[in-house]
Amino acid sequence: MLDDLIAAFDRQDYRTAAQLVKELLKQTPNHPWGQLYWGRLQEVSGKLETAEKVYRQLLRETTIPKLAMQARQGIQRIDRMQQERRQQAIAAATSDPTSSEQGFLALEGVVGEARNGAIQALTRVMNIEPYTARLLLPSKSWRLYRHGPIGELQWYGQSLRQAGVPACWAAVPDIQKIQVFQVKYIQAVTPQATVVCQNDQGQLGSLNFAWSEVSQRVEGMLPLFGQVVDLGYRDQLQWKEQTQDYTHFCDLHLPDRRCILRIHEGSYDFDQGIVVARQANHLDRNTIRTNWNALLQQLSHCSPGATIWSDFTGFGETASDFSLPLFSLKSHIRLPRATDTYLDAAFHLYSSLIFLRQNIVGNSAA
Repeated sequence: MLDDLIAAFDRQDYRTAAQLVKELLKQTPNHPWGQLYWGRLQEVSGKLETAEKVYRQLLRETTIPKLAMQARQGIQRIDRMQQERRQQAIAAATSDPTSSEQGFLALEGVVGEARNGAIQALTRVMNIEPYTARLLLPSKSWRLYRHGPIGELQWYGQSLRQAGVPACWAAVPDIQKIQVFQVKYIQAVTPQATVVCQNDQGQLGSLNFAWSEVSQRVEGMLPLFGQVVDLGYRDQLQWKEQTQDYTHFCDLHLPDRRCILRIHEGSYDFDQGIVVARQANHLDRNTIRTNWNALLQQLSHCSPGATIWSDFTGFGETASDFSLPLFSLKSHIRLPRATDTYLDAAFHLYSSLIFLRQNIVGNSAA
């Protein structure tokens, strides 16, 4: 029967081959050559993932050199076909002129039992080694993964999400369309919210909205640098920039208005507008930090349904490899700095990805 099966494959008579494989595996379910040709049938029918699993299983279990060689050749054929499919799909995805716009792709964290499957999917979609995929896939914080033409990034992102790897992406023009207002203070919380804020041109005005419009809240810290004297080469004194403190930011997302209300603890006027109630104790002092914590508590009380995102620190650590493209992204962060840092733009990117993620998730669900 095996000779007839091989002959059927040689003349590309796959209908006969399928019948012979079924008969062979029915008689001997674990027949190694039957398993190989079952994999070949999956391969020629376009079911590449199933075929690859069969070939890899054979490589792990077989002690027959010729069988192992053919299984390895099958994996190589599948790799080539998947690469060709990937290139064709990317070429189609980037054919639109708008697909050449620059963008960013981020991987979201995966924990628990879903992690192993996500690692395998990342390996397959991105055509990388499993060990590399395990290192790249974050477990909690997001990872800034790629920068490039948005058409290509969107194809990768959609393929990853379909395979079970949570990812999000955004084109720079879409990020730039989001209006960012710098909140000076909250004037009122009832019957609706009223904030006094500045636009990009520094114009001061007020904005009224219902707290139910706030869909998400993004919190993060950015470093404050200062010049310090340090010993350099041959104990020569030299000035060196060093992180001296961190300052807090909080973004309120109003997706229906296509805008972000950005609150910074250092520029928020706690002496104006609403009075934030702090939990007093004999050690408590009226500091910016205690006022800031009380303000966050007030925001949580006013918008209990808003999702809170607060893992920017981990995302910022992965953004160091993308400092050049990040410097070209307007950060909407107003901090007095002697030298710029990519972290300002990284925070704005993190918040913008979360802002635009709702459309990605909604389209995926549909």
